[in-house]
Amino acid sequence: MSDMTSGEGVPEPETLTPWEQLRAYTDARIAQGRAGTSLPTAELLRFGQDHALARDAVLAEAEFAGLQTADTLHVRSQAAHRSEYLRRPDLGRRLHPDSVALLTAARTTSPPDVLVLVSDGLSAVAAQRQAGGVLAVLLPGLHAMRLHTGPLLLATQARVALGDEASALLGARLCIHLIGERPGLSSPDSLGAYLTFAPVPGTLDAARNCISNIRPAGLDAGVAARRLLYLTAEALRRGLSGVDLKDESSDGTNILY
Repeated sequence: MSDMTSGEGVPEPETLTPWEQLRAYTDARIAQGRAGTSLPTAELLRFGQDHALARDAVLAEAEFAGLQTADTLHVRSQAAHRSEYLRRPDLGRRLHPDSVALLTAARTTSPPDVLVLVSDGLSAVAAQRQAGGVLAVLLPGLHAMRLHTGPLLLATQARVALGDEASALLGARLCIHLIGERPGLSSPDSLGAYLTFAPVPGTLDAARNCISNIRPAGLDAGVAARRLLYLTAEALRRGLSGVDLKDESSDGTNILY
């Protein structure tokens, strides 16, 4: 390290090693240094802070007020509260009887082509921060493709498979589920998007397409939405989704609708 000063007596910045310079390009924990056999105090404190943010994201309750529209329905899983949701993933995959009755009553003679859900998942923070940006591009794009979307569902204590039951009740041909992902130590607000053609209870994960890490420091919300539009068009055209449907949309900018 250099401690030289400039001609004006102002200390010059310390010279960073090539390894340390890489920190500007990633949130990964690299080039942390060491103090004896342990981490420097600053890095240890940063680790503790990030761990606390991840725990808070998992435990936070959903607040969907900013996503309300004139055609919005609130549903919930069979998990009674956050603690049960975390301990019983199976309950998060099934709708509460009240929500089943709500969606059964909402079914019409013109079922939606695409059902869009927003769920808290394992990070309500992610759903609250990122879902709006995705929906702002996704919903107008679906309508421009002349696809009927039906009501926007806002779901709490939900797992990915909750969208299968909801879609089956409404008769949707395809489901797009925006859901908070499991927080990492550098990404407590990462949103995932799952696309499933012909969703029904018991659908395997291999039948889904996933777009992950939607957040400002990851995948841009607009790009993610355009990729979803591409996958939607291809899934409906080919009658499938999942491992047999590849995302060939590049960065999402070549999609026409």
